[in-house]
Amino acid sequence: MEKTDEERKKAQMLDARARNISHNVRCTECGSQSIEDSQADVAILLRQLIRDEIGAGKTDKEIYNKLEDEFGETVLYAPKFDLQTAALWLTPVIIAGGTAAGLVYQKHRQRTNVHIMALNLIRGVPLTPKERVTMLDVLIPPPPPPQGVASRLRRWLHR
Repeated sequence: MEKTDEERKKAQMLDARARNISHNVRCTECGSQSIEDSQADVAILLRQLIRDEIGAGKTDKEIYNKLEDEFGETVLYAPKFDLQTAALWLTPVIIAGGTAAGLVYQKHRQRTNVHIMALNLIRGVPLTPKERVTMLDVLIPPPPPPQGVASRLRRWLHR
């Protein structure tokens, strides 16, 4: 009885490993599903191929390499990082970096504009209405937050 339990556990582990590999392999027929989720004939054959390779003692990496050699790199959901896929991997980083640089530049420009407006005031150059609002926003401190009922009552009585 112990042998059957061990065999059953081993079979479950091999099945879980096959399912894990199958989830990371794209169905060549449907393209949008993994071979684990697809019911296409090709997916069924690939699942059987993976189980046969696991039974033959191959590692996951060897199985992925075999699938990639036979069907191309697009069969894997996570392509390798190389010259051909560099744009795919680096595009989000480049977009995030460009956005961050743009925000920093905009903030710097806003501060620089305030300094230029202050210099123009000293020189006697009149401000436009928009510049005046901007300067007042910068120069007038925000109102203090309310501190409680007692302070509100005191302020109301001192009006």
